[in-house]
Amino acid sequence: MSLPVDLLYTEKHEWIRIEGDIATVGITDFAQSELGDVCEFEFPEVGDDISKGDSFGEIESNKAFSDVYAPVSGEVIEVNQSLADEEAWENVNDDPYGNGWLVKMRLKDASEASELLSPEAYQALLDA
Repeated sequence: MSLPVDLLYTEKHEWIRIEGDIATVGITDFAQSELGDVCEFEFPEVGDDISKGDSFGEIESNKAFSDVYAPVSGEVIEVNQSLADEEAWENVNDDPYGNGWLVKMRLKDASEASELLSPEAYQALLDA
């Protein structure tokens, strides 16, 4: 499994892409493969304030339910509305780092990102 080098990761298997003060968040390929085929996500509301480490939604798959945790604190500014279409969940299963993103947040404290895992550190976690 290859990991995009432009992302940061959490120990709970979320990824984050930071562009300026906007963070795009999703689940890793490892997470979706462990969950099985993702079929639904309980989205937060646009405007919700989320603190780092808090659950901001729940993913349902053919195997389990799993919380998704915020890698950083911020305000939800967009949810991936394309995932409202049941067939679009293939994006999470097949393209978790691209079209399978879940939410975009406006960062409250960019320094929180320094506590996240690099691709190499995340790979080491998976290999352990």
